[in-house]
Amino acid sequence: MSHGGGSTGFGWREGWRYGLMGLPLAFVALPLYVLLPNHYARSFGVPLASLGLLLLGARLFDALIDPLLGRWSDRLFERSWRAVLGAAAFAAVMLGLGFVLLFFPPVRSLDALLVWAGASLVLTYAAFSALSIMHQSWGAMLGGDELQRGRVVAWREGLGLVGVILASIAPVALGLPATTAIFFVAIAGGWLAWTRARRPLRRTAQSAGAGQSGSLWLPWSRAPFRALLAVFMVNGIASAVPATLLLFFVQDRLQALPAAEPIFLAAYFCSAAASMPLWVRLVGRVGLARAWGWGMVLSMSVFIFAASLGVGDTPAFVVVCALSGIGLGADLAVPGALLAGSMASSGDQGAHEGAYFGWWNFATKLNLALAAGLALPALGVLGYVPGSRDDAALATLTAAYCLVPCALKLLAATLLYTLIIRRTP
Repeated sequence: MSHGGGSTGFGWREGWRYGLMGLPLAFVALPLYVLLPNHYARSFGVPLASLGLLLLGARLFDALIDPLLGRWSDRLFERSWRAVLGAAAFAAVMLGLGFVLLFFPPVRSLDALLVWAGASLVLTYAAFSALSIMHQSWGAMLGGDELQRGRVVAWREGLGLVGVILASIAPVALGLPATTAIFFVAIAGGWLAWTRARRPLRRTAQSAGAGQSGSLWLPWSRAPFRALLAVFMVNGIASAVPATLLLFFVQDRLQALPAAEPIFLAAYFCSAAASMPLWVRLVGRVGLARAWGWGMVLSMSVFIFAASLGVGDTPAFVVVCALSGIGLGADLAVPGALLAGSMASSGDQGAHEGAYFGWWNFATKLNLALAAGLALPALGVLGYVPGSRDDAALATLTAAYCLVPCALKLLAATLLYTLIIRRTP
């Protein structure tokens, strides 16, 4: 089978073998970011203030080490793909160990719990980030034209969405011990499939000269990367703001029953997963950048409509979730493929993927922190408090949930057109 630049050589067998590791990585992310705070507060009585500070510190550490882990990944790829798979196996074991230590702590006193959770979070986040960066770098090194790069990322992110859906069901339906067992099976299966995946291209980077190999800062010297990262960050904040405010909007603006919340999330994530083949087809017709632009236009249209919703509009909001999920499909399938193309155009393919994805993941985590750190305090200053039924407060919530993301999406689309589409030959 050819390892060249065509798009026809990457079929479903290559897709699932490479992409399957995306499922356990997404599966474990949901408990880590969503269930853990509630678990420690309810099961062990950890005060929210202490928990918040602990999680903030751990997440800042997680974001800051990503570029360093990227450099380490590049050095592994310089050695061999076997070294990468060996390191990935070690990271997978450490991730599983960290998960067990976090959710089943052997200590119960408050101070001991905080120390235990802090150390376990550092281990778990580091293993998760290292595994993610190696997996993303491997995919970017597979090369190919825009369509093939789109397929590679779509397989990884599509199977990741399956992991998110499973992780949203398993803890509630089966409990934490069974969820942990499922995760162990999934990560072992993901690694075994990865060992049979197509091997990455050998180092071809023009820039892999003396002093630059594995460079931490090299991506910032590349104009295509800086342009793409600007679009990615603005678009990412536009997506993270409504994700942060979703439950407030559902509970206070729509006043939907709690039983409707899983339906909204299922519509969102299932539509995103189902849309992946559609986005890959569109990439084949119009290219990666324009396909991403259409995704932004769809998201803006959906959120403008959502601004008109009010009490009792639950069925209409299911439609909003489904359509915005399709928009999410573009956000997942396209940017990573554009990043791989950016590396190739800068002459860095095969040598510096880890450095690129280290900064890319740093930006992703910064987006989530900025969205929560800016949106929630701003809402409070403007007069909204959870549980409010005041018209002015609800109007503020609607503007923050629907219109602010639209404005940011419009800015991202403008940047996409001016910095990338117009400059593409």
